[in-house]
Amino acid sequence: MARIVIPEFMDERAVAQLAAVHDVLYDPLLVDDTPRLISEAQQADVLIVRNRTQVRNALLSALGRCKVVGRLGVGLDNIDVSGCEAKGMRVIPASGANALSVAEYVVSATLMLLRGAYLSSAAVAEGQWPRAALSDGREAAGQTLGIIGFGSIGQTTARLAQALGMKVMAFDAMLAADAPVFAQTGVYFAPLDELIAKADVISLHVPLVDTTRGLFNAARIAAMKQGAVLINTSRGHIVDLPALAAALRAGKLGGAAIDVFDVEPLQASTMLQGCPNLLLTPHVSGLSVQANERVSFMIAEKVLESLK
Repeated sequence: MARIVIPEFMDERAVAQLAAVHDVLYDPLLVDDTPRLISEAQQADVLIVRNRTQVRNALLSALGRCKVVGRLGVGLDNIDVSGCEAKGMRVIPASGANALSVAEYVVSATLMLLRGAYLSSAAVAEGQWPRAALSDGREAAGQTLGIIGFGSIGQTTARLAQALGMKVMAFDAMLAADAPVFAQTGVYFAPLDELIAKADVISLHVPLVDTTRGLFNAARIAAMKQGAVLINTSRGHIVDLPALAAALRAGKLGGAAIDVFDVEPLQASTMLQGCPNLLLTPHVSGLSVQANERVSFMIAEKVLESLK
């Protein structure tokens, strides 16, 4: 019987599936108690985390008998993967399980920001009637969505956008222009600079690595199409938020949706407060009832298989 430590929230039915066979410690608050987490990690054969648990440094050192690290999500920037592998640990992400949740978030944000009419509730409730000011919103059909990072999430986003009549172009540094996936999905491969210059909406789906850190700096934001929309559901540090805020306030961009931040939780920021056409959400694009079920059960099943 293996010892499984789960310091962040997981679907409790998936936890029960693990507990029926192994010794499970499930405490969603454990991530905030570092000394206890490190202590429990010393006895763990399996560690299952989301994005807040940092599997590196002291915690990684404490995992003396651990064989598997399960990730309830897809991003691995909170896990020292090479360090885990050096200690003989297998890292298992929930690849594809939350793709639909993220894709629906992107498409919803796209519709909101292109149309521009959905942030008027307070004004209308106060008796204002900004009909003329909100009459020049754009339909999604016919607009071009540029997707940077064309893995499972990017491809799912493309499919939903195409169903709305959007044109889709994509760039992925790991894929050649003639990679079969572009023909299979009906998506045009565009070099990065072309995509940035031509897309009406840009959605980011890349991991945080040295080559993507600061990818959307002031220069790249300035190179975007006038009135374009930028959506980041990937990781913080990829978009320069001060430059983004300046572009929104200057009217260069038509809107932005940011779900991920350099430091989470985001601290109060006058830079972002009152910024026009800006949607801020607390790293929830990949979270939904259904996505949590898929992610949790996928990892539970993969962990059980690895322990056989």
